[in-house]
Amino acid sequence: MTTLPAFRLESHFSRWEFTARHHMTASDSETMSMAELLSFADDADREAWERLTLGYTETYGAPALREAIAVTYAGLEAADILCFAGAEEGLYCAMLALLGREDHAIVTVPNYQSMETLPVTIAASVTGVPLRPENRWQLDIADVRAALKPNTKLIAVNFPNNPTGAIADQATFRALAELCAERGIHLFSDEVYRGLERDEGKRLPQAAALFDRGVSLNVMSKAYGLPGLRIGWIACRDRGLLKRMEGLKHYLSICNSRPSEVLATIALKSRERILERNRSLCTANLEKLGAFFAEFPELYEWHAPDGGCVGFARYLGADGVEEHCRRLVEKSGVLLLPSSLFVSELLPVAEDRFRVGFGRKNIEAGLEAWRNHLRQSVGRHSA
Repeated sequence: MTTLPAFRLESHFSRWEFTARHHMTASDSETMSMAELLSFADDADREAWERLTLGYTETYGAPALREAIAVTYAGLEAADILCFAGAEEGLYCAMLALLGREDHAIVTVPNYQSMETLPVTIAASVTGVPLRPENRWQLDIADVRAALKPNTKLIAVNFPNNPTGAIADQATFRALAELCAERGIHLFSDEVYRGLERDEGKRLPQAAALFDRGVSLNVMSKAYGLPGLRIGWIACRDRGLLKRMEGLKHYLSICNSRPSEVLATIALKSRERILERNRSLCTANLEKLGAFFAEFPELYEWHAPDGGCVGFARYLGADGVEEHCRRLVEKSGVLLLPSSLFVSELLPVAEDRFRVGFGRKNIEAGLEAWRNHLRQSVGRHSA
C-alpha cells in the first residue's frame, strides 16, 4: 500500500476546528455531558459503570455492546458485529479486507475523502458515480450499471450523504442491493447519519440487513452526537469478512476503550430518546438556517437536505467560495468548508459549494456573526 495523501478536510480542521469562534460546519449532532448520559443508565448499566476496571477488552468489542448494536439491525446477531475505535478505523479495515490489486470499485461522488482515497490506493481501478446537484444529489442506478466491470468487487455509498445530506430513494437503494446480490458484489454502506431523517419514510434499510454481502458502517459520533467515545462498528453477515477485518484491527487499536464501550451501551439502549432529541434540534436549526439564507438570495442558493446534519449550499458571490470561506473564518471566526476540501480524483465536484452544519445548539450566535460579516462587507464595498 502506497503512502496516503494528505486528508484535506481533516487538515483544515486541524487548523480551524478548535480556534474558530463559530463552528458552522460541524458534522456531528449536539453532544451531552457524562452526567446526562449516565442518567439514562438502568441499574445494571450503572453497576457495570461503577465496577468498571481499566483492562483490555475483546477485539470484537464487549459482548454487551455488540448485543446492543445488533438489536438495531433486523435479523442480525452480536456475532455479526465488529467494533472499532471510531468509524474511520472501520472504513480503513473494510477497504483493505474487501479490495485487492486486481479489483475494481465504484464510489459515489461527492464523498468523505477516505471512502474514495482508500479504494484508489488499494484497487486496480475505481469509478466514480455522480450525485448531481441538478437532480437534488440523487443516485441514478443507470450510472451504477454503466460503471460495472467484470472485476467489480465493491460499491461504496453514503446516505444520508456527507456533504450533501441527500438520501437515495427507497426503490433505488433496494435496486442497488439487488444488483450487488446478483453480481456477488459487496455493498459498503456508510450509515453514520441514519436516524437523522426529517421524514422517517425516507429512512433507508441497512445494507447488512438486506443481504449477506451488505456491509453497514455506523458510529456513536454523528447521529448520536457522542464522538468523544470513539466507538464505531461494522455490521455484516459475512463473518469471514469480519474475521479478516479483525486481523487488521490487531495492527491498529487492538481493542476499544472499556469505559467508552460501557457508555456506548447505555446510549444505544436509549437510542430513540437521543435520536429524537437530535432530530428535533436539526429541524429547528434548519428553519433558522433557511431564514438566514433567504435574507441573502443574491449570495446563496439553498435547499434543505433530506437527512443528516450537514448540507451543501451554493455561493453566488463574485469573489468565489474559496475566498468567501477564507474571509469568513479569518475576519469573523465563522468556519465553513469550501468545495475544494471535497474534490475528487474520479469526477468533478461543484466548485461553488460549501458545507454547513446544523446539528448543534446555539446556532444563532454563528448566524449573527455571519450576518454581521456580510453586512460589513457590503458596507465596505459600497463606500
